[in-house]
Amino acid sequence: MTTKPLVIVGDSILDVDIVGTASRLSPEAPVPVVDAERQVQRPGGAGLMAARTQTQVVLITGIAPDDTGRRLHDLLGAAGVSVLPLPMSGTTVTKTRIRARGQSMLRVDRGDAAPVDVPLPVQAVRALSDARAICVADYGAGVTALPAIRAALTEAAARIPVVWDPHPRGAAPVPGCALVTPNHEEARHFCGPTTSGDGGEVLLRKWDARAVCITRGAHGARVYGSGSAARHVGIPAGSSAGAADVCGAGDRFAVAAAVALGAGADPVAAVQAAVADAARFVAAGGAAAVSTPVPAAGFDALGDGARPADPAAVDAVALAERLRRDGRVVVATGGCFDLLHTGHIRLLRQARELGDALIVLVNSDASVRALKGAGRPVMRDADRARVLAALACVDGVTIFDGPTPERMLETLRPDIWVKGGDYVAADLPEADVVYRHGGEVVILPTVAGYSSSRLIAAASSGRAPTERS
Repeated sequence: MTTKPLVIVGDSILDVDIVGTASRLSPEAPVPVVDAERQVQRPGGAGLMAARTQTQVVLITGIAPDDTGRRLHDLLGAAGVSVLPLPMSGTTVTKTRIRARGQSMLRVDRGDAAPVDVPLPVQAVRALSDARAICVADYGAGVTALPAIRAALTEAAARIPVVWDPHPRGAAPVPGCALVTPNHEEARHFCGPTTSGDGGEVLLRKWDARAVCITRGAHGARVYGSGSAARHVGIPAGSSAGAADVCGAGDRFAVAAAVALGAGADPVAAVQAAVADAARFVAAGGAAAVSTPVPAAGFDALGDGARPADPAAVDAVALAERLRRDGRVVVATGGCFDLLHTGHIRLLRQARELGDALIVLVNSDASVRALKGAGRPVMRDADRARVLAALACVDGVTIFDGPTPERMLETLRPDIWVKGGDYVAADLPEADVVYRHGGEVVILPTVAGYSSSRLIAAASSGRAPTERS
């Protein structure tokens, strides 16, 4: 039986982060100078909701007919999102943040895209009708104000859980929403200055919703339901946003609540699940986890035995030197990565969480053949490197020759060298190089049952690989 999808409806934008360091002021004006190190792109708004949802998801959103709109569509497709585009006029809305040392220094917005009022495509009508839950991400760009969208959502709300994340410049939620999720400031805006408290009961009546949840960041959330007392939901013990990037946490909250409601949870249980999920989202790096690096010009310069992963690769040595100069931690790991699988992804994400940048050293084709035998690798080294470079948790990739990466590590000098498996650090041939330059070796456990070799053997034999091949 096919699982019904989660459907997300709303305004999508392109988010761009220019990330660097700031250590001096401009001579022209008392403003920081940011030395840009890398640029990353990701879907924003409803697109971010869809890209970070670990379930079957359909996105109904406006896509403008410009190069930026096509880039946004490609990023969504790469994240596994099924997009049902609505026609837009104008240019794609792009929000560019300039960040240094984990802090936003400036944001520049541009674009004037607006949805075109036409009948809803048949595929979109069918998707809303067949959804197990619907999440509406209103960013004030007009998609939720379209008459056809509102009619379809009103009809769906009578039998399908609809979670509506409102915007001060957006349209009012349709009647009958299972949950409306303004934050504290938005709730005050919707209620007006004369309302006492946070206005949850007022909004419950105003929007004719089954429940209203007012989110309060690190202070958790408060849930209002018809005929019941308000309930406070705190964030999990030990969770703290601190200086973390909370961009996208509200989106993550709303979509997690929709998933829980679609699974049969009541509003309070759905909010509890959503608060916990949003806290994990921030702890795991927030929106950066779905960011796609935009390659910088130049080559890796790692000396003998190394060559660039791509003619447009990040200069890994220069990146490592800049980060160390600023007191930040460089993490490196290495391997064949011949057919990327869940075990690889978990290892890379855990490695990235140990520091401020992750550089992956990839065995060359000749190196893989020497280690794995004839017939390997199944993907050439340049392709393996490009796949790894597309992961948001990876900041740089370089290919090396030879069975082990000692020569490369002599130049790179990472603060932390990560290996996955049952190794003992002292037995690794490259450990001496890492220690000699003041680094440490961390062994992370692999995920039992996942193996590129098993996947390849299963494909060669013509049998379907098991889930944990």
